[in-house]
This record gives sequence, structure tokens and C-alpha cells, in this order.
Amino acid sequence: MLEAAVDVAASGGLASLTIGSLAERTGMSKSGLFAHFKSKEALQIQVLEFAGETFVEDVIRPALSAPRGEKRITVLFESWLGVSREGGAECLFTSAAWEYDDQPGAVRDRLVRMYLDFNDSVAQMFRTGIAEGFFAEDADPEQFAHDLHGIMLIHFQARHLLGDAKAEDRARRAFTRLIESNR
Repeated sequence: MLEAAVDVAASGGLASLTIGSLAERTGMSKSGLFAHFKSKEALQIQVLEFAGETFVEDVIRPALSAPRGEKRITVLFESWLGVSREGGAECLFTSAAWEYDDQPGAVRDRLVRMYLDFNDSVAQMFRTGIAEGFFAEDADPEQFAHDLHGIMLIHFQARHLLGDAKAEDRARRAFTRLIESNR
């Protein structure tokens, strides 16, 4: 059920995800879904959390399984590219960021927390790489996380919005420059 909800939200935006749209997509009753989720906001938050768990499984865990340093950061980047190719959770997070950037409330708060946690994870992976001599001692882990996220956001836009066949190559070149600038 939550997979279907992610699909609905990824294609039409998180705001388009309602108990009614999910009922239509899954063939389940609105009343049954309402009894389970209680509100549109609770549904949206659970979908964000489910998509976040999927993202962690597909992107963070493979990186953490890789050797520390540049290899770990590279696995993170390549896994993120793979998720971006598929859409799904990445579509959801990107579109939700635009939808909720200026809308106060629990959905925005959860989304912000997820972004901050992810950026902290990237910065920590990079910080470990610094401590183990893979990157320059004066490199800035938070700036690295920011720059990597920027590469992925423009990659996502170029690939999905603009249909740029070279989006992935451009992202790889930008990533290589980012790594080289931090050695």
C-alpha cells in the first residue's frame, strides 16, 4: 500500500496524495484507509517515512558497507544516481521539497528533518574520510554535503525535467571535480 502511495506522490506531488487517491490506486476502501491513516497529513508523513527508509536501504546502507573514505563516498554517489534513474522516492523528495518549502506544518517539518539527517550522514561519511587521510584536513564536510546534494539536484532536474541524455555524465564529471577539490 505504501509503495502505491509513493508512486502517486512521486508522479503528482505529495499534496496530490489523499486517502481518496490512494483508495482509487489500490482498490481499497476510503473508510478502511481512513481508519488506518486517520488523516491526509498522517498519510503523507508515513509515505515520507517509508520513502526515507527505502532511500536509506538503497543509498546509505550500500555506502556504509563500502570501505571508508573516497570509496564510501563514491558508492553513495553511484547508489544515489541509481535511485535517481528509477524515480520513485527521489522524485517524491525533490517534488515535496518544492511543494512544502514555504508551507509550515508537520509534513514540512518531517521533510526538513529528513533532509538535515541525510546531509549530516553525508558530512559524517566525509568527516571520517578526512580523519583517515583520504581528504584534505581543511576540507569542510558540511560544504561537501551541500555541494554533493547540489550535483544530485541538478542531475535530477536535467534528467527528468529537461530529458538531458548527458545528465548522468555531467553529474559524474561534477562529482569527480568535487572529490578532486577536496583531496
